[in-house]
Amino acid sequence: EEFKTLKNEGNDFVKKGKYEEAVNKYSECMKLNTKECTIYTNRALCYLKLYKYEEAKQDCDHVLQIEDSNIKAFYRRALAYKGLQVRKKNMAGI
Repeated sequence: EEFKTLKNEGNDFVKKGKYEEAVNKYSECMKLNTKECTIYTNRALCYLKLYKYEEAKQDCDHVLQIEDSNIKAFYRRALAYKGLQVRKKNMAGI
């Protein structure tokens, strides 16, 4: 029950564009239930919005270990890899 409440609060923060707050709510959810893949893909989305590509990739990797056909996890991991590549190029150019 507490899990559901935290998840909904996290989702509301995402809708408002408050990604840091949403990450905190989803992280709280994970303390209660580590098997719920949606929480990880939701948190990965927030990390992408915050340009935290490595964290997003880790969340997606975790989901894919549990559900190897999770489309959201594949897609968001690809976005994370893309972000990491762009960052590497930008750093090389400095």
